[in-house]
Amino acid sequence: MALPTIRGVLWSLPYLRNAITKRESSWDRTGGNRDYITVKPGDTATLAKIKGPGAIRHIWITISCPDKYYLRKILLRMYWDHENRPSVESPIGDFFGIGHGIAKHYISLPLTMTCDKGFNCYFPMPFFDYAEIEVVNECDTEVRAFYYHVDYELYDKLEDEVGLFHAKWRREKTVAQKTEVNLTGENNYLILYAEGRGHYIGCVLSVHGLRPGWWGEGDDMIFVDGEKWPPSLHGTGTEDYFCSAWGFNREYWGPYHGFPLWGKRSWLGYHTMYRFHLEEPVVFRKSIKVTIEHGHANDRADDISSVAYWYQTEPHIEFTTMPPPEERIPLPEKKSSEVLEEILQEFKKGEVEDYNRYFYYLYAVLEDELRLKEPVVSVLRFTWDLFAKLDKRQKKEVLVDLYTKAISILREQGK
Repeated sequence: MALPTIRGVLWSLPYLRNAITKRESSWDRTGGNRDYITVKPGDTATLAKIKGPGAIRHIWITISCPDKYYLRKILLRMYWDHENRPSVESPIGDFFGIGHGIAKHYISLPLTMTCDKGFNCYFPMPFFDYAEIEVVNECDTEVRAFYYHVDYELYDKLEDEVGLFHAKWRREKTVAQKTEVNLTGENNYLILYAEGRGHYIGCVLSVHGLRPGWWGEGDDMIFVDGEKWPPSLHGTGTEDYFCSAWGFNREYWGPYHGFPLWGKRSWLGYHTMYRFHLEEPVVFRKSIKVTIEHGHANDRADDISSVAYWYQTEPHIEFTTMPPPEERIPLPEKKSSEVLEEILQEFKKGEVEDYNRYFYYLYAVLEDELRLKEPVVSVLRFTWDLFAKLDKRQKKEVLVDLYTKAISILREQGK
């Protein structure tokens, strides 16, 4: 009987491999139990130097460091085949799947933060001649303990049609646009721009919501091989790109997509989501530009960061540069009362045009922070119906009064 032509994920396991399996790790060379390295501030530690051809198959790390933002201040870099510029460069926490300098349990197929502590990467990372992995401590303190495993294989030969693994972090405080439509994609948030031949395999996207209200109306737009508008791949909303629908109503994580970090229900605060194109990579022959709107037609001004993952032939271009550590740490989360106070000052200065939106902002914050019950929520919805019928001057007066009272209530509760 012939073997089936359709093979599952585990089907390759019975086939014997022509490879040598090896590991680089932080084990105690004295035979003791001090199975970690320390890294002083400003120092670079080399985790692995491997002569190929071969492929890294798994990386595991765990870190003990007193710096509050060590996950943003420690950089992870990887170099293939003696290149001068790293193919992987990212704050170490973001690379493993959660942004904002936060460690949080989740499990996907290629990346995990198991039990908040054990960070794993299963992306295959082939190299023809040489591989080097290093971490750079840009914290204000010593990394007291850095444990790691780098599991890899060595081969007699690597196939010519192999792309090299790349990952890059970037961050942008977006600027809200005032247009009603977006027919160019020019002001979208940029996740990746690459030149060469390869395929894009996904991203981790982290949003710090600086204003209440849903920031996820933005469409993903992926431009392939220098094409002009419209792009080959145009999505229908942020949560749609991350394989949810009608927003996110819970934290979740799965093999290919997830929303493992949900900030406040008013959409203020820190949020992280991921999408991996493991079954449907986006192929490019000359270049690729991966973007996503920040709000509908880019109408949101939030703090966004991302890690893009892709494979390509070398050389690669530097589409973004790594900022210094003080520019990588997350902005502090403000109390909801502080955010409403900022909006109130905008009212008083006459800087607000869309009063309906700011009524919704107030509604979202109150429902979230005060955990309002359905009867009270119903009253707010009824109030919205009345509010919508007011003229602009009346809306401003009502909003100033409502915001003032809401701020007072939230401050009393320390929120």
